[in-house]
Amino acid sequence: MALTDIEIAQKAEMKDIREIAAGLGITEDDIELYGRYKAKLSDSLEEKVADRPDGKLVLVTAINPTPAGEGKTTVTVGLGEAMWKLKQKAVIALREPSLGPCFGIKGGAAGGGYAQVVPMEDLNLHFTGDFHAITSANNLLAAMLDNHIQQGNELHIDTRQIVWKRCMDMNDRVLRNIVVGLGEKTDGFVREDHFVISVASEIMAILCLAEDMADLKERLGRIIVAYSLEGNPVTAADLKAVGAMAALLKDAMKPNLIQTLEHTPAIVHGGPFANIAHGCNSVRATRLAMKLSDITITEAGFGADLGAEKFLDIKCRKTEISPDAVVLVATIRALKYNGGVPKEDLNAENPEALQKGIVNLEKHIENLQLYGIPVVVALNAFVTDTDAEVNYVKEFVEAKGCDFALARVWEKGGEGGIELASRLLAVLEHKKPDFRLLYPDEMSLADKISVIAKKIYGADGVTYTAAAKKQLAKITALGYGELPVCMAKTQYSLSDDPTRLGRPSGFDIQIREVYLNAGAGFVVAVTGSIMTMPGLPKVPAAEGIDVDANGVISGLF
Repeated sequence: MALTDIEIAQKAEMKDIREIAAGLGITEDDIELYGRYKAKLSDSLEEKVADRPDGKLVLVTAINPTPAGEGKTTVTVGLGEAMWKLKQKAVIALREPSLGPCFGIKGGAAGGGYAQVVPMEDLNLHFTGDFHAITSANNLLAAMLDNHIQQGNELHIDTRQIVWKRCMDMNDRVLRNIVVGLGEKTDGFVREDHFVISVASEIMAILCLAEDMADLKERLGRIIVAYSLEGNPVTAADLKAVGAMAALLKDAMKPNLIQTLEHTPAIVHGGPFANIAHGCNSVRATRLAMKLSDITITEAGFGADLGAEKFLDIKCRKTEISPDAVVLVATIRALKYNGGVPKEDLNAENPEALQKGIVNLEKHIENLQLYGIPVVVALNAFVTDTDAEVNYVKEFVEAKGCDFALARVWEKGGEGGIELASRLLAVLEHKKPDFRLLYPDEMSLADKISVIAKKIYGADGVTYTAAAKKQLAKITALGYGELPVCMAKTQYSLSDDPTRLGRPSGFDIQIREVYLNAGAGFVVAVTGSIMTMPGLPKVPAAEGIDVDANGVISGLF
């Protein structure tokens, strides 16, 4: 009987994290230990490597996720392992998992099979406390906001125009819309309030985009928490909350170092969702990885229409870094699902469904090519794939001007990623990127939204609710019209309707809400029915998670 992912991880013999660090030339003076297998990378390390040249940067993304699974993180990990087998000094740079999906429906984010990062249980649960620090900083600001109102409201905050929300790192739908301040007069001012999941907090985005502590504090100070009775923005700096928030985030700012099952290095830091936030790990982690390695392999969340678009149009725009190549992950099972095959029938060969569903992959290829970056399609192999199916995908991909490779990393770890790693190395050597952004800063917010909707999603146009129109006009009037746009959209479809699979056409994108993340430096446009506080499914994954008398956890995946 095959081992589960957690059983494989628990059987692994990990090396002391100091040994992993030493393999990158990092001394004990430049790490802060969190036990034997986890460490924070110190600020002093950044200073020591600052003058080193940057290594190559590879972005891993995928087609739209399906219940059949794509394995983007698994391929990322296996690719990193394979690079070391080919004598390449590679570092993978990942996001930290949120507890919401771990206990909900998606599971963790440590990879799978023999392409995982470990310690898997630690990573998927509390890890080094970064998310707790982000949650605490977010809620401290909320508490100081309400306390300011209670203690006389010198800033004339309009309690009907409070935009800062509380957060927690758990799926809890009943907290989406609540009333606070009930009870005695001393219990606060009665008002409507809201929660978002911690990975959708602006604090998370700020932590992931901040260059250093000075930049972090500047960004925190720009957070708009409310508007005054006169209509002026009220910021975290106005509430004198910045210093205390930064103190809570001091250690969370430092990237985390762990290892893969094959003892290759992994820097894991930050964790914004890609469907409701910008979906990339921290700038500090990516830059540090590029200084420490010849090849940095990072991933962006969900499909290329979300994570990759935001990586390229937000993270790259803000940092002036850009990928030398993109790996686009797909599976034959997921392509057949996009072609209308039910999950229980995906193991059977079905050339008609594959031909119908491969248009989803085609659209993602075309989207990535808009940015002028070489694309390698990685077909994450399953034992049920037939030679005919694999050959069809290979010929289709190569006809689109992309390179193609099979990945068998779930089954074989780094050994199963050598074909992909070899192909990627050839691309990095012979194909040079001509990176370009999708839109310029000076384009209006409405036009930026339209460009993303039409060029990336394939929409005919964009519609707005009356509220969204007013919000867009207000943000522009406040002087934030040159910021990039972060689209909040379902991950399951290129459209804003999760049921429309493949490559949908003949649809509009509806913008329900627009809000400003002034500290992070982007404007969020909420589409369709997407929620910034998810709910649990009918049978949450939490029901299958347990720990025995010896402290051994089961049920995580």
